[in-house]
Amino acid sequence: MNRLLCWVCTLAGFVAAFSVISIISSDIQPVYAKEKIQVLIWSERTEPVEVYPKGINGAFLDFLAGEKNIEAKAANLGDTDQGITDESLKNTDVLVWFGHRKHADVSETTNALILKHVKEHGMGYLPIHSSHYAKAFQRILQDIAADRGKPLEGTPGKWGIVKNEGKPESIHILTPKHPIVKGVRDFTIVKTESYTNPFNAPDPDLKVLEGRYEGGPQDGNDGLLYQYGKGKVFYFRPGHETYPIYFQKEVQQILKNAIRYLASEAPVKPRS
Repeated sequence: MNRLLCWVCTLAGFVAAFSVISIISSDIQPVYAKEKIQVLIWSERTEPVEVYPKGINGAFLDFLAGEKNIEAKAANLGDTDQGITDESLKNTDVLVWFGHRKHADVSETTNALILKHVKEHGMGYLPIHSSHYAKAFQRILQDIAADRGKPLEGTPGKWGIVKNEGKPESIHILTPKHPIVKGVRDFTIVKTESYTNPFNAPDPDLKVLEGRYEGGPQDGNDGLLYQYGKGKVFYFRPGHETYPIYFQKEVQQILKNAIRYLASEAPVKPRS
């Protein structure tokens, strides 16, 4: 009888423990926690229409259209309030930004709103290619460097040498287990513009991608992750507007992954 009682007590203990584990597990949120991610894709719309008939932000809208948990909208420099308002950013989980020739035309009000919503409200920010000169991104780089006690000298976001020769670039994944590169292996962009170091920016919290141009040295700054206040920033360097790079499947997959990651509550964890 005593043995039977002990066996029943032990079984009850296992059941109770399993129930506790189940409750705890149900509270654990995946990296991609949001049911519907609100994305705003901004462009200055200087892209050649023969390459991007709907603009680069239109290309994003097309490849994001099939994503069940992503709802995307486009905004342009020529829109009212330059397509950016406090109210629109309140309803934005991730802001994708493409600028090239008209960085100076973006108002201080617009840039201040972007910084506010990234730093204070946790909005994700995804500047692509030549947006290394976007004023908001430059300010983010300056702020991060200053907070680390190593202020930047010279122009934030400036590259050493830039050549538009249309040569290939091999993209190497440095963090194969990171959510941003899920489902992607090393790949090649057939034609692109070359950006070579030095890159005037603080070291990223995490370097996700690096690239090698044909016959050149390893460069290493194709995908850079930063934590900025409550928000995360992912700079994705590939994508010159004269080449159809945003139609490439590997590039699209990385950008889809990045949007989901930037919208999540997971903080950037530096690689040891």
